[in-house]
Amino acid sequence: MNQSTRLAAQLAEQGLSLATAESCTGGGLSHLLTSIPGASAFFVGGIIAYQNDIKERFLGVPKQVLQDYGAVSSQTALAMADGCRSRFGTDIAVSITGIAGPGGGSAEKPIGLVYIAVAVNQGTRATEFFFSGQREQIRDAAISAALDLILEALNERRRPY
Repeated sequence: MNQSTRLAAQLAEQGLSLATAESCTGGGLSHLLTSIPGASAFFVGGIIAYQNDIKERFLGVPKQVLQDYGAVSSQTALAMADGCRSRFGTDIAVSITGIAGPGGGSAEKPIGLVYIAVAVNQGTRATEFFFSGQREQIRDAAISAALDLILEALNERRRPY
């Protein structure tokens, strides 16, 4: 069973809903999830927030966060995930923001830098990644990492405290 099918099964089993906020992946995660038969049981919707004003208006990312840290930062990923979860009213939200290339990188923020955040009831956590390869390889790696992080969050929810 692949990642997305495993995720779909766990979300359905636990009766949980999911929404996405994507930037550098351009809706790739949402596309993958909605390719699964029965995805409407868990997938509520997604926003492709490629430009900063969309991140602000539709996800509630504070302008100051974007100015101080930039669109590709853990702070922005956290705000995107929280805003997505709040606006869609879901149990879980995931956000992906990064630099897939071939342009747009810098010494401080190189091509392949990606931040993924997962928001659940217990809080929101962002993780930094550095992926190598061409644009599509970076985007695919980010989608795969996002699936892993969501699965991880689901497994943490199931552990007794």
